[in-house]
Amino acid sequence: MTDILMPALSPTMEEGTLAKWHVKIGDSVRSGDVIAEIETDKATMEVEAVDEGVVEAILVAEGTEGVKVNAPIARLSGGEAAAPPPPAPAAAPAIAAPTPTATPAAFPVAVTGPGPAPENNVGTEGRRRIFASPLARRLAAERGLDLASLTGSGPHGRIIRADVEAAAAAPRPVSAAASAPAAGSASGPAPTLAQLGYPDDSYTLVPLDGMRRTVARRLTESARDIPHFPLTIDVEIDALLAARTRINGLLEPRGIKVSVNDLVIKAAALALRQVPEANASFTPEGIALHRHADISMVVAVEGGLITPIIRRAEQKGLAEIAQEAKDLAERARNRKLKPEEFQGGTFSISNLGMFGIRQFGSIINPPQGAILSVGAGEARAVVRDGQVVSRTLMTVTLTCDHRVIDGAIGARWLAAFRALIEEPVTMIV
Repeated sequence: MTDILMPALSPTMEEGTLAKWHVKIGDSVRSGDVIAEIETDKATMEVEAVDEGVVEAILVAEGTEGVKVNAPIARLSGGEAAAPPPPAPAAAPAIAAPTPTATPAAFPVAVTGPGPAPENNVGTEGRRRIFASPLARRLAAERGLDLASLTGSGPHGRIIRADVEAAAAAPRPVSAAASAPAAGSASGPAPTLAQLGYPDDSYTLVPLDGMRRTVARRLTESARDIPHFPLTIDVEIDALLAARTRINGLLEPRGIKVSVNDLVIKAAALALRQVPEANASFTPEGIALHRHADISMVVAVEGGLITPIIRRAEQKGLAEIAQEAKDLAERARNRKLKPEEFQGGTFSISNLGMFGIRQFGSIINPPQGAILSVGAGEARAVVRDGQVVSRTLMTVTLTCDHRVIDGAIGARWLAAFRALIEEPVTMIV
């Protein structure tokens, strides 16, 4: 017998959703065959078999969320004995240990065909085995309900959605001990919306998916654990806009269009080459100075954010950056990126200018040392040579990890960036 385990599809993956099976019980599989699709917090990826055999059992049903890395998801017969699970991937050095979240456990029932469930749900170790649908498990976790306290109304006593909803609607007395803060903590559990005075029918609760949970956890850790500060400047972009028009006129026969964001990526990468101390990450062993400017673009996707990377952007031309950025953004929105396409960047850029946002500050994307927030370009009155004139200005804010980038380094990087943006010809000479 060989157990097929939930794979770790990225270094930071802790759990995922088993989106689809490509095999069924009785199918023969060979090494390299695609057997399933797994949804992580960032993308949907195919899983290939590493062993040969016949599918004897499917242990996790399609659509099951919160399946932990290294949990058995299927079983093959005719293969070698199952190897012990590998150790879980270590977190990046600059990231604090993840906080456990209330996510449903992997669905434990083998869907091997119809048949009555055992008359009792007690395993060999005397623990009660709970039969519940994946949806019921997720809803119970969201509502803080203990499945062991529920009575199932489904086939063979299985707990289903209706059972969870009925239990959630039933009044539950709160004892003084339960409502008091836990010993040794400054405060107890966060109050529910009902306890804060919001009627149940006054809002719609949207469950957290894997991406939103991960974004919330990582950004909370970043804002809490990384000492950071912002530096803000205004940059004139009239020359940049004129250069972009000329560049796009030359590239039009090739069907390529360069955006302002593409020019910002190129300028940021060249500024990192000029001020290499800003292209750095903090680690417990020391400060890592990166040899190349791998620029992470913050892309909004359904359910959260993802940061596809333009690798070695300092070495690429504007046409190549434009094509690559467009392709990465499209595949990011369709959750078709590979892990290596959104992990390992050295510097991030978040651009909200297209939404009319004039100025904002971003949270650092660890373990990177800085992130640049780009606002909208707009005509403003400025004084030049004693005269009030109109110029197109763009406000940018550099958020720095103070353990790596101090104020002087950040200021030098912004000066280099401004010079490149205001004299765009310097990007190609």
